[in-house]
Amino acid sequence: MPDYRRWYLPGGTFFFTLVCYGRRPLFGDPSVCALLGDVMRELRDELPFESIAACLLPDHLHAIWQLPAGDSDYSGRWKEIKSRFTERWLAGGGTELPVSESRRKRGERGVWQRRFWEHTIQDESDLEIRFDYVHYNPVKHGYVRRPWDWEHSTFRHYVAIGHYHKDWGETRPPKLAGLDFE
Repeated sequence: MPDYRRWYLPGGTFFFTLVCYGRRPLFGDPSVCALLGDVMRELRDELPFESIAACLLPDHLHAIWQLPAGDSDYSGRWKEIKSRFTERWLAGGGTELPVSESRRKRGERGVWQRRFWEHTIQDESDLEIRFDYVHYNPVKHGYVRRPWDWEHSTFRHYVAIGHYHKDWGETRPPKLAGLDFE
C-alpha cells in the first residue's frame, strides 16, 4: 500500500496539481470553469487562503496557495472544493465516469481523481520556478503558443501588474527545463 505523506506547514505556501477522473476534459467548457471558480471563491471566504497563482486546463489544474498563519489544512480545503464542485456539477446535469464498486463504497465519484499532488514551497527561488510552471503549462501541453493566449490562468493579472511581459513564455523558460510536475 502506498505511503502518502504530506508536509503540513502552518502558514505555508504550497503548489498543487489536481486531475479530473480519467483525464476527462471537463474544463474545456467555460461554464464548468466558472462553476469551479465560484466554488473556490466561496470556500476561500469560509476558510481563507491566498491564491497566488492558478491555471485551469481541460483535464487538470495547478494552483499555488498560501495559508493563514497557524493553519495547515489545505487537504480539507481541497476535499471540500472537490466535493462541492462534484455536487453542483452533477445537480446541474453533469455526468460522471463509472468507478469501481470499491471506490464507490469509499464515497469516490467519477469526476476527480482521488487525492492530489502537493509540494511545499521551500524558498523564493522554488516559488518562482513553480509560479512560472503554472503559467507556462498551457504552452507545455500545446494548447497555446504563449501563456498570454490562455484565458483560464492568473498570467494576465501578473502581466497587468508588471511581473511578466505579455510575450513571456513564447520559448520555454530555461529554469523550467526538465521540470514535469504535469
